Amino acid sequence: MESERYNAREAEPKWQKFWDEAGTFLTGTDAARPKYYVLEMFPYPSGRIHMGHVRNYAMGDVIARYKRAKGFMVLHPMGWDAFGMPAENAAMQNKSHPADWTYANIATMRTQLKSMGLSIDWTREIATCDPSYYKHQQKLFLDFLAAGLVDRKQAKVNWDPVDHTVLANEQVIDGRGWRSGALVEQRELTQWFLKIAAQADDLLAGLDTLEHWPEKVRLMQKNWIGRSEGLLVRFELVPGPAVDTRELEVYTTRPDTLFGAKFLAIAPDHPLAQKLAESDPALKDFIIECSHRGTSVAAIETAEKKGYDTGLKVRHPFDDNWGLPVYVANFVLMDYGTGAIFGCPAHDQRDLDFANTYGLGNQPVILPPGADPASFVITTQAYDGEGTLFHSRFLDGLSIPEAKEEVAKRLEAAVFDGRPIAKRQINFRLRDWGISRQRYWGCPIPIIHCESCGVVPVPEKDLPVELPKDVTFDQPGNPLDRHPTWKHVACPICGGPARRETDTMDTFVDSSWYFLRFTDPKDQAEPTDAAAVSRWMPVDQYIGGIEHAILHLLYARFFTRAMRMTNHADELKEPFTGLFTQGMVVHETYKGLDGAWVAPADVRIEQTPEGRKAFRLDNNGAEVEIGPIEKMSKSKKNVVDPDEIIESFGADTARWFMLSDSPPERDVIWTQEGAQNVSKFLQRLWRLTGELAELASAPDIPKPTVFSPPAMELRKAVHGALIKVGEDLDRLRFNRAIAQVHDLANKVSAAVGAVETPEISDDLRFAFREAGDIMVQLFAPMMPHLAEECWARLGHKVLVAETAWPIAEPALVVEDVISLPVQVNGKKRGDLVIDRTADQAAIESAVLALDFVQKALEGRPVKKIIIVPQRIVNVVG
Repeated sequence: MESERYNAREAEPKWQKFWDEAGTFLTGTDAARPKYYVLEMFPYPSGRIHMGHVRNYAMGDVIARYKRAKGFMVLHPMGWDAFGMPAENAAMQNKSHPADWTYANIATMRTQLKSMGLSIDWTREIATCDPSYYKHQQKLFLDFLAAGLVDRKQAKVNWDPVDHTVLANEQVIDGRGWRSGALVEQRELTQWFLKIAAQADDLLAGLDTLEHWPEKVRLMQKNWIGRSEGLLVRFELVPGPAVDTRELEVYTTRPDTLFGAKFLAIAPDHPLAQKLAESDPALKDFIIECSHRGTSVAAIETAEKKGYDTGLKVRHPFDDNWGLPVYVANFVLMDYGTGAIFGCPAHDQRDLDFANTYGLGNQPVILPPGADPASFVITTQAYDGEGTLFHSRFLDGLSIPEAKEEVAKRLEAAVFDGRPIAKRQINFRLRDWGISRQRYWGCPIPIIHCESCGVVPVPEKDLPVELPKDVTFDQPGNPLDRHPTWKHVACPICGGPARRETDTMDTFVDSSWYFLRFTDPKDQAEPTDAAAVSRWMPVDQYIGGIEHAILHLLYARFFTRAMRMTNHADELKEPFTGLFTQGMVVHETYKGLDGAWVAPADVRIEQTPEGRKAFRLDNNGAEVEIGPIEKMSKSKKNVVDPDEIIESFGADTARWFMLSDSPPERDVIWTQEGAQNVSKFLQRLWRLTGELAELASAPDIPKPTVFSPPAMELRKAVHGALIKVGEDLDRLRFNRAIAQVHDLANKVSAAVGAVETPEISDDLRFAFREAGDIMVQLFAPMMPHLAEECWARLGHKVLVAETAWPIAEPALVVEDVISLPVQVNGKKRGDLVIDRTADQAAIESAVLALDFVQKALEGRPVKKIIIVPQRIVNVVG
């Protein structure tokens, strides 16, 4: 007799081995079938998967399995974003090599992911740290260089003086290096750049074609690209002995507020500031102070607004007698606009904070709708909304757009030093992408520096430029710089002594084209194969965290364009047709009496008369404070180990819970109780399948021509669920699909419970057979191991993973009743539920009998009833 309990520990490894040996999930080659490319953002091999990985990859796996069943040729690969600083940090801490650490972590995480039963084609696995991958990345770099898409220039960077490396903005915390804690310095270094700024217009326009991306992601990218239309205004400097220039150029998007100007501010590294600092020690010190901070927008916006009065003034462009002081300010960036702004404190919060600090005052010039011009003032909160101009001379009474146009026309017509004072200009916030990193564990930049020949590309035949293995991390800085032999090489042109480029590439480069490599990862000759790219790209569904909404996705879109321009991506316009950003996995936090965080695995929860309470499993059962629900993090110990969950409940339980608890775009709260409830439901499905197996007809019995009411009712429930689950999976509404399976299980269980005799009619046996088969197929994408076990229990000889998705019978999914909105004198009062075949007379009679209709008529006679068939009813009285 078969076990009454489903044993996940036995079943899951069994089916994983079966799928692997049978090659069930290898990418097919049937060109006649439509393709579907589903991809989850590949992980960094940190050593262990977390519950966020479980959720992310479970979502992608459901889509992959569903699309296979629907007849698509599915590409569902996996790889590793394997370069980066954590490996170097681990090498320093553990005195191991970054490659050893990385590949050991990959092996561990691969085993963990396989334990989830993911339908991945593991033969396409790639790791970005493998020379077979980065060889092609180096080829792309050289092709981009030849196509004019690469630049080498000096740029300001965050420099960690202890670790001797460039830091990304995100690695600068409160002005200090994230690892060393040292005050960062702003340095000018010669860096390699990818010229993404030249693609700004096209990247912006392309967002309008991404209809299946979340609107918030498109808006974030739009804001990051930052297209703005404004004026380039030349402010005349009041003559003085300190400078030899006659003007300051300012780019502004708000020329309408010029009559509210109170100051000009320039960036600390503006040429004028640098010149003035040569003879002003106090200014020089201020500029040095400004250099000890991050360059990110967040760092600039949140820092205290500081400035240094240069003593210079400029003339207002509309009034020669109006002088504006010129400051050097820590919140002005040289790489946006001209590195100079005019400050209108009343209508820009940053300017207001600065003006209040230095007593510069403010003059409102935009009057909010309905405000009194005599009493409207600004104190600590700037007004940046709509309104009309006032206190602005000839602009008074104009709207903001009208005032912008009037200012532009007047300043374009005015002349200073033989040129117009202003000209219209379009600017972008997007800057070229600096990819140089002073670290070892990254893709080497394939460049050689020769004293005679200059910058020389490494010949293609010499790729890959591999990282040397014999490096040490016993001192700060880049090990490639101090390697005794690796960086010394003969120049490919003149044969003289030369040195390799010791900077490596930003790891964002690695992840900007991996999805294209997946289409043919075995190609040794080229980064991509044209036929494979044409066949599989674009990715139909890309899944990952919202934290990658800007940089990774923007860089991937740029790379797609650059690879198209260099004949590596056919005519591909955008890399990802559909994008889904899932929510995080969160958990309660717990603190002991000593204030230390306590892990969920060390906590026992009890329901007491006073509410939920937590106690330690050790430490004599001391009470633990239950804290807020937060993102799982090691620092707060509210992390749940997927291995422990899979060991305790099985992978299917973890998958089902992650997909069922909330809409996929929202955060999911992991609870032990939730996992236990899923485990109970899994056992219920197992028992129900066993009952159906006993009641059902054989798999190959012909369909009866006539069905009794009980059989027809069951069939309608099953086919209705089939339609709804399919619609939900098409829309990635996993939680709703799961709710449909729960509902169907209840209905099937009720039908089974209604059987009172062993003598069952053939039509009902067929209905039970159909119910069992379709129910298993509906939960198979979410709980694939249980589905295979149930499928075999129902007598099938083939895998459910290789079985076509069932097709609903139209006659079974047409509702017998419809719901019609009912209006009385044009106002909706309620709904009428009535037989779909009811004629006009029956509808009129039923409507007039409704309580809410009689109440709304208030005794008035009915003049007419207007019926739009199967749409709406309007009673006129």
